[in-house]
Amino acid sequence: MNVRPRPGDLLIVDRAASVQFAGERALRLRVVSVCDRPTYDGWIWLTGYVLGRRDEAVARREIFVQLAGLRPAPARPPGSTVSAAMARRAAGRVGAPTAVPAGSRGRRR
Repeated sequence: MNVRPRPGDLLIVDRAASVQFAGERALRLRVVSVCDRPTYDGWIWLTGYVLGRRDEAVARREIFVQLAGLRPAPARPPGSTVSAAMARRAAGRVGAPTAVPAGSRGRRR
């Protein structure tokens, strides 16, 4: 990637971007901001959210990487992730906490 990423871009960050992201340490990063401070030629500071397997944000990171080593993440097939709305609906049906009548807490029967 030779174009500066923009907020909202989803990137693969692996060994090509920096040796610290080699192998199992590679990550998918949703860019939040791109720093304008001067760096070494071809390197860039990015702030973003590391995405988990279901595209949920699991950590906020600020990373220093080679621009040429970044690549756009491939789009996931439709239906491969659980939407937040679907998760909320499912939580309301299965395993939802039930209300405890007032005054009955701590009493044994």
